[in-house]
Amino acid sequence: MSKRPGPVSPTVDFDADGIQHGFLKLPISTDESAWGAVMIPITVINNGAGPTALLTAGNHGDEYEGITALLKLSNTLRAEDVRGRVIIVPIMNVPAATAGKRTSGLDGGNLNRSFPGNPDGGVTEQIADYFTRELVPMCDVALDLHSGGRTLDILPFAAAHRLDDRTQEAQSLAGAVSFGAPVAMMMFELDATKLYDTAVESQGKTFVTTELGGGGTTTPERMAIAERGVRNFLIHYGLIEGQLESPAGQQVYVDMPDASCYVQSEHSGLLELSCALGETVRRGDVIARIYDMTRTGSEPIVYHAMRDGVLVARRFPAQVNMGDTIAVIAEVVDSLER
Repeated sequence: MSKRPGPVSPTVDFDADGIQHGFLKLPISTDESAWGAVMIPITVINNGAGPTALLTAGNHGDEYEGITALLKLSNTLRAEDVRGRVIIVPIMNVPAATAGKRTSGLDGGNLNRSFPGNPDGGVTEQIADYFTRELVPMCDVALDLHSGGRTLDILPFAAAHRLDDRTQEAQSLAGAVSFGAPVAMMMFELDATKLYDTAVESQGKTFVTTELGGGGTTTPERMAIAERGVRNFLIHYGLIEGQLESPAGQQVYVDMPDASCYVQSEHSGLLELSCALGETVRRGDVIARIYDMTRTGSEPIVYHAMRDGVLVARRFPAQVNMGDTIAVIAEVVDSLER
């Protein structure tokens, strides 16, 4: 039995030519607004025959590189420069972004752990449901911009995932390479089942994701990577004309073959990392120490690299708890199939 129609309604016409700025409206009732709505900004740019690209950011509310890049794009991309349709949603999870948090300020939901969603669920599940059932089916290619938020710092990369459909995988990987970040990655997810990524890929769409920095802020360098990457994505898939821009220096290709790439803490305390983002490590190298904050005279707990590779992500706050990911090590490869 199919689910009932969801409560989200758009104020834009996805088939109309030209540029439209509007909202996805989700009714809510709170102590502050009895007949209120979550208003998710959206831009639709439509110009004749061609593919549809769905560009999203703000899946988590404290990841600002992608949000800023897509807000800027919505103000600068012209209809006459587009061939096909570009749908831009700079802030998927408005309640999270408003709160300045990874998760929703209304129901505590993590949007990127809520797919495919539920029209009868909470606010976060209702947002996920609308993307799964309405927006994703419209698109041919999708780009979801992430970064590390307040708790992670990540070497900027664009990524694809291993898929059963090798053609779909190859098309996604080609997009990740063309994005032009310093690193292109074949990414292994610890918990892929409820990700937006999986919801898009399961519909047979070409999908590229990113991690573009972190720390709950932006830098000029990382914004340049994000903006160049979005433009490259649109050029690569035929939505706009232009020449792909390559990253400064050599682009590094890395692979995350399994969960051992993630180094997770089994202790709580004060984190000292002994290697920097982008640094090469060898299996057995000391990569971190965790110090007991409750007493003096205690030797730190030492963490070692479980594989050769490059440090592509690290915990950002110095305080760490059991279960936190403190480092991610990916293998450098000579080339990836594309």
